[in-house]
Amino acid sequence: MTAKCSRETYETKSDEELVQLSIADVDAFYFLIKRYEPKILRYIRRMTGSKPDKAEDILQEIFLKVYRNLNSFDPTLKFSSWVYRIAHNEMINQYRKDKQTSGTVSLDDTDEIDLSAKLIYDEDIHKTYVYGETAEAVKKALQSLPVKYRDVLILRYFEDKDYNEISDILRKPPGTIATLLNRAKSKFKKIARQYQLDSPL
Repeated sequence: MTAKCSRETYETKSDEELVQLSIADVDAFYFLIKRYEPKILRYIRRMTGSKPDKAEDILQEIFLKVYRNLNSFDPTLKFSSWVYRIAHNEMINQYRKDKQTSGTVSLDDTDEIDLSAKLIYDEDIHKTYVYGETAEAVKKALQSLPVKYRDVLILRYFEDKDYNEISDILRKPPGTIATLLNRAKSKFKKIARQYQLDSPL
């Protein structure tokens, strides 16, 4: 059985169904990779600022770990949360290997609109900042944040994860996530003023 002839069958399966199929059939895992590869690659670049080749290496290591650990997947979790948890842990490993405590935020060109709409114009922040500020200034502001704060902001506003998903990914209680987000947004506001992102509104 090849991935090509299985496409119609596999593409209609849920993540959890593909996990079960992948344990016995590697072709099913091919479709899980294709489903999550773009999202996880963007997450890697946003968190680490890695160059394309380095990001691809990290991505490959993440999916190797996902495949090796399919049998330990907890079906009470969302598969997406589980994948992001593995990705997050692998990036922490990279920080340690590289003896770094923070990376450079990397955003695709299309992220500028999302960034303005979701982060700068978040309902808790829009009274302070003007919609439409350049992505470059926001990237610098995010880069200045400690990793634990940048992490929750990226997961919430770029990866569109809710509090429970972030809780699963970071293995912290939802209440802790809420506290981290509030502190992260507060620190972001202070740092962003240095990049002239504040507004008299």
